[in-house]
Amino acid sequence: MSGTKQYTIGELARRTGLSVKTIRYYADSGIVPPTDRSPSGYRLFDAAAVARLDLVRTLRDLGVDLATIRRVVDREVPLPEVAAAHAEALAVQIRVLRLRQAVLTLAAKRGSGPAEVDDLHRLVQLTARERGHLVADFLASVFAGLGDQPAYPGVIVSMTPELPDDPTTEQVEAWLELAEMCREPEFRARMRRLAHQHAADHDVPGLPRPDAVAVVRDAVAPALAAGLDPTSPDADPVVAAATSRYASLHGHSDDADLRQRLLDRLVPANDPRRDRYLDLLAVLNGWSTGDATAPAVDWFIRALHARMPAPIR
Repeated sequence: MSGTKQYTIGELARRTGLSVKTIRYYADSGIVPPTDRSPSGYRLFDAAAVARLDLVRTLRDLGVDLATIRRVVDREVPLPEVAAAHAEALAVQIRVLRLRQAVLTLAAKRGSGPAEVDDLHRLVQLTARERGHLVADFLASVFAGLGDQPAYPGVIVSMTPELPDDPTTEQVEAWLELAEMCREPEFRARMRRLAHQHAADHDVPGLPRPDAVAVVRDAVAPALAAGLDPTSPDADPVVAAATSRYASLHGHSDDADLRQRLLDRLVPANDPRRDRYLDLLAVLNGWSTGDATAPAVDWFIRALHARMPAPIR
């Protein structure tokens, strides 16, 4: 071995940045045994031992335990197998940390108290089956009595969120917010009313037709983009176009009764939470978010109110 470069523990420490104590421990435990001794009794390590030490340091930095490292350097277990197992374990840890991060981030944004933090923590720990039950219960409440109609099973599926197995922090936050909405009795009642009004607008023979919200959204979009005042005379053609189309779709005259019916459908739809649910659904399911309907509905409600006849006293 006289021609082979050998290192003392002190030299290894300077070369690797590890402490003398750590290298001595690895040597004493047989993980990186010395390859020789100097005449004065100092342990010496050759290039192979140095490479072994570098591998041990790398695996320790990656969080692999010493017992497993010993099996790797002793070639009792293949390194790729160990790497795969630890990568999988880290993925689980990362997911748990991401869930915790989402709870804490949302709690910080809201200034939550202990009870709300506990509730958020419980929601984020639900199993996939428990999440499914929560959403299914919400949608069953919303579409009660409508699920047997041909169009609605598909609508229910399209409104069902799916938290991915490996969600982003944004998706976890979206799930927490959506789950809370699904449990709100008032939101459930509002969505159920909208679903039944939507069904009533479609309870006519013929091809599927847009409901009141869709009619208004399409008609109002240019006026909204232009910043048109809904109460000004310039808005008259926009209002007339929407009411006329809605009347035509449902075989009614464009009269005060028709406009009141339209208003009755739009007022409960003027809820930002409806748009928020759809936005959260898009985040969870990886869809692109659509345009919010609430601004258009709010614009048209104000426009229609300004043109409705004053109540008779």
